[in-house]
Amino acid sequence: MRTLQSECETFVVDPFSASIILFVGRAWDAFTDPLVGFCISKSSWTRLGRLMPWIIFSTPLAIIAYFLIWFVPDFPQGQALWYLLFYCLFETLVTCFHVPYSALTMFISTEQSERDSATAYRMTVEVLGTVVGTAIQGQIVGQADTPCLQDPNGSEAAMEGANHTHSIASLKDTQNAYLLAAGVIASIYVICAVILTLGVREQREPYETQQAEPMSFFRGLRQVMSHGPYVKLIAGFLFTSLAFMLVEGNFALFCTYTLGFRNEFQNLLLAIMLSATFTIPIWQWFLTRFGKKTAVYVGISSAVPFLILVALMESNLIVTYVVAVAAGISVAAAFLLPWSRLPDVIDDFHLKQPHSRGTEPIFFSFYVFFTKFASGVSLGISTLSLDFAGYQTRGCSQPARVKFTLKMLVTMAPIALILVGLLLFKLYPIDEEKRRQNKKALQALRDEASSSGCSDTDSTELASIL
Repeated sequence: MRTLQSECETFVVDPFSASIILFVGRAWDAFTDPLVGFCISKSSWTRLGRLMPWIIFSTPLAIIAYFLIWFVPDFPQGQALWYLLFYCLFETLVTCFHVPYSALTMFISTEQSERDSATAYRMTVEVLGTVVGTAIQGQIVGQADTPCLQDPNGSEAAMEGANHTHSIASLKDTQNAYLLAAGVIASIYVICAVILTLGVREQREPYETQQAEPMSFFRGLRQVMSHGPYVKLIAGFLFTSLAFMLVEGNFALFCTYTLGFRNEFQNLLLAIMLSATFTIPIWQWFLTRFGKKTAVYVGISSAVPFLILVALMESNLIVTYVVAVAAGISVAAAFLLPWSRLPDVIDDFHLKQPHSRGTEPIFFSFYVFFTKFASGVSLGISTLSLDFAGYQTRGCSQPARVKFTLKMLVTMAPIALILVGLLLFKLYPIDEEKRRQNKKALQALRDEASSSGCSDTDSTELASIL
């Protein structure tokens, strides 16, 4: 998202239009998440499954839309509309991919342990994909990066002179760099989608073959959002996600201006992401050994001491790398553990609402929605706070108020949000004992449905013989 804003500002779209594009795109994306989730829940089972057709048909369209985002059209007057159109289209198509992809966790196995393992693998690959995508885009586009302005408060003539140094040839190189990066990332997207399509098969629950009650969008929404464990899980997830997104969204500026590590922030960000990638399997083992509730408290709260250290210490590169690795460990816990609880919530919902079938995509779509909502809130808080502090765009240095604001956005604000999130997780009612009870009840329901299906088949065969 920030890369799209950089492209708009670098080429032809003014900062105000770039902000409008991002705001409208995010609002549209938030609207499509639950809508797509409901449409998927109403989809019929096919030879490929219920979810896989959405993944297959959205992939090529998403690739085209993504590539066109980075293409600069020749007409100068409608370029803002061009970016807005294809940004919204891309977000919609990605939703058509990501919601069924996330919901596949519920359809690849009926065993809780296998679903937890699948969630851990999914989150590991997602974080690794972020690392690879960031590295590819950064390395390719970074070769044509725009330098900072040494005198952002200088005269108009000086500003015009600085702008003229960005020649037409340089702009063309930058455009080509964005297109090349988009092509490489799009190719990886296609390869991953092909592997997913060929390597995963959906499993249908035995009791889903029974007749289910037709359900409208608002009725499904009301049932899902009135399920107590789901509401409490979402609330805790929202606050903890917002905490880590504030750190992630402001980390580059914090390293550049507050700590003075302008040339190190990419390596520090890489340290965070690699640390998260390698520790997700460790957290998966931890939650299996000690339970999910204990893992949530230990994993997410482990970031607090290191954030306090960042707030109190002076600029020190070695300590900053240590904090970055520790932050990655907590990021892994913050994103894996709440996601690993979602299948437990859906199992609990199926027991309490036995006639409501096909709601899994709705649960996952709202989970995705609140993830994006936290991202939007994080961006809004950061933008307003920095603007109020007097942030100077593309400046090589910032006022002291901006440096202090960045420190608060990366340390104190996330700590407060983490504590609120952990308090909300305390209210989450599904513990290990409840999970075992739900597992036995669901297995009994499956056995009953299988026995009923066999009896119906035998009766049909007997009738045909007679």
